[in-house]
Amino acid sequence: MKTVRLTMAQALVRYLVAQRTIVDGEEVPLFAGLFAIFGHGNVTCLGEALEGYREELPTWRGQNEQSMALAAIGYAKAKRRQQIMVATSSIGPGACNMVTAAGVAHSNRLPVLLISGDTFANRVPDPVLQQVEHFGDPTISVNDAFKPVTRYWDRITRPEQIISSLPQAVATLLDPADCGPVFLGLCQDIQAEAYDYPEAFFEKKVHRIRRPRPDTEDLVAAAQLLTQAKKPVIIAGGGVRYSLAEADLADFAERHNLPVVETVAGRTVLTWDHKCNAGPVGVLGSESANALVGEADVVLAVGTRLQDFTTGSWTVFKNPDVRIIGINTARYDATKHRSLAVVGDAQVSLTELSAGLGKWRAPDDWMQRAATEYEKWNQIVDRVTGPTNEPLPSYAQVIGEVMRHSDPTDLALVAAGGLPGELCMNWRARSINTFDCEFGFSCMGYELAGGWGAAMADPNRDVIVMCGDGSYLMMNSDIYSSVVSGHKMIVVVCDNGGFAVINRLQEFKGSPSFNNLIEHCRGERTDLRVDFAKHAESMGAITETLEGTGDLGGALARAKAADRTYVIVLKTHPREWTPNDVFWDVGVPEVSERDSVRAARADHTKGQQNQRVGV
Repeated sequence: MKTVRLTMAQALVRYLVAQRTIVDGEEVPLFAGLFAIFGHGNVTCLGEALEGYREELPTWRGQNEQSMALAAIGYAKAKRRQQIMVATSSIGPGACNMVTAAGVAHSNRLPVLLISGDTFANRVPDPVLQQVEHFGDPTISVNDAFKPVTRYWDRITRPEQIISSLPQAVATLLDPADCGPVFLGLCQDIQAEAYDYPEAFFEKKVHRIRRPRPDTEDLVAAAQLLTQAKKPVIIAGGGVRYSLAEADLADFAERHNLPVVETVAGRTVLTWDHKCNAGPVGVLGSESANALVGEADVVLAVGTRLQDFTTGSWTVFKNPDVRIIGINTARYDATKHRSLAVVGDAQVSLTELSAGLGKWRAPDDWMQRAATEYEKWNQIVDRVTGPTNEPLPSYAQVIGEVMRHSDPTDLALVAAGGLPGELCMNWRARSINTFDCEFGFSCMGYELAGGWGAAMADPNRDVIVMCGDGSYLMMNSDIYSSVVSGHKMIVVVCDNGGFAVINRLQEFKGSPSFNNLIEHCRGERTDLRVDFAKHAESMGAITETLEGTGDLGGALARAKAADRTYVIVLKTHPREWTPNDVFWDVGVPEVSERDSVRAARADHTKGQQNQRVGV
């Protein structure tokens, strides 16, 4: 057996470079690049190895370990899980910073490879800088914090261990059912240690993402249940996108006369004007979709984990006899709430289920009902997103202006705060796969980092990031990253004076405004406002500040013509929202001296009575 003597770090990088995949018929690297902040624990060994492959595995320097990993997630979403990015940190605080991003990837079922330095396997120099020293267990380091938020976790304490660990890591990243973040902790001394690795370990391997086929009897049962339905609805989730099944979903819905509603992750699997589209569903959804799901007798849930914002904390299914058919690669998701589980790839499952249904079609009057409800909803969208001369426009009015002046293929990207709801309800997709709302983990700060990753993934379209002042202040340094790296994005900063959507929830549940809007925070200068344009300009972006939305279209045109990241800032109204009265279960005090809280508690208890109890 031929061998080659390499350090563990060198062998790891060489193995990553040898992994390939097929995207749109073209062979490309499976690992398209790497984000790194170097420090002790990953610079002298892993950094040395990466420098030798700087063209084959491009290394991009980020400004914060969390945002680097979030950028990797934004990249994976834009690539629909077909290509993967790596993020690496030193030990200690750098590693801890990535834990939040691991939670984002885990919740959203997204592949990202996280590599961190670790303490010394030989323990001779202990305690090393940034070692936390767990008194009762010397094997523990901060890297153990990744265990709850990763699909695969390993600490490399011998150089030969990567021979068995790396193939398992790659298999996890590519598994359609088990897909999620992978973590490798590299002990500092072991990174430097050499080993005679088999040359066969580094042979090129071209991967493909499997399409698990559903069980035949499950398909028969699903077809029988659907053909008995009078008011069936499809709930389309992010799994449709990652299966590349958008066209298959559209064909299935048209062939069988079924209305389709979209989850947050499933937004833009259909264009807004597709004849089967009935709108987004749930807490961030439309009146049309929620009305249909409320009456449905059979729900075909395709590629969704049925998160509480989709189900209204399990209150949107108002028909007590409703049955759910769960099509999902993950058994865990397919079996939720007494679902008839069809465990398999969305594309294959829809194709084979359609064959089993034959010429069956849902009743025409039900489909007409869906069209009528959706038309009424679109009238609401027209109204709330219409042009305005108000100095403080609503989020919806800003979104409307962006829609009117964006291109059909532009990617709208958003994460936390009030903008996810407003965009989910009001954004009209003119092309599929043009919407990224990180709401699986609702991570503030994803916006700019994810935008950088998305812009890196597809330089042929504009990425329009929309974020509030709160998210901007939480994590903004990737404006600088995008300028330095040359990955342009357009950023619309909506300044409503604080955490306005949480203030809305606070007040809605009976509490006075407290510690959310800046004016209601404790301090001596609560009148102070950040000049976001000047701040972004200092990081190299082109910027402008608007009063109202009157020239937002012009600003977007200037942004599209610009040669680098462009930031548009405008103040927005803190208390104007698109109407939506779907129940969401958050704790309300059972005992309070406030009449408003007691009233909110009574209303909340009433809402809980409509919850469907899963078994």
